[in-house]
Amino acid sequence: QVQLVESGGGLVQAGGSLRLSCAASGLPFRSYSMGWFRQAPGKEREFVAAISWIGGSTDAANSVKGRFTISRDNAKNTLYLQMNSLKPEDTAVYYCAASIKPVPPRAGSGYNYWGQGTQVTVSS
Repeated sequence: QVQLVESGGGLVQAGGSLRLSCAASGLPFRSYSMGWFRQAPGKEREFVAAISWIGGSTDAANSVKGRFTISRDNAKNTLYLQMNSLKPEDTAVYYCAASIKPVPPRAGSGYNYWGQGTQVTVSS
């Protein structure tokens, strides 16, 4: 059974930092591209960042470029999202997802497995 479990969310002031983690089990982690998505109240889910299964290629939404960094540790079956210079508009539930595609897609439909999400709240 595939499980993706996010952690590291919480309440932080604007300008602060958080690091999200996503622990994967039940799948060959190193063979999956991984992505982070978020969904704010009343809004659609949106792409945040992704990393290829090889680990050398990353992609990020314009809204987070220069502030968020995605990385992975294949030895620990764990995906990370380092979030710096957080803004109130970053407030959302953050989800990690796994895709069998070698080039991680930006569309959520391209992902095979999803975690339950972790809440990130940025106060002004």
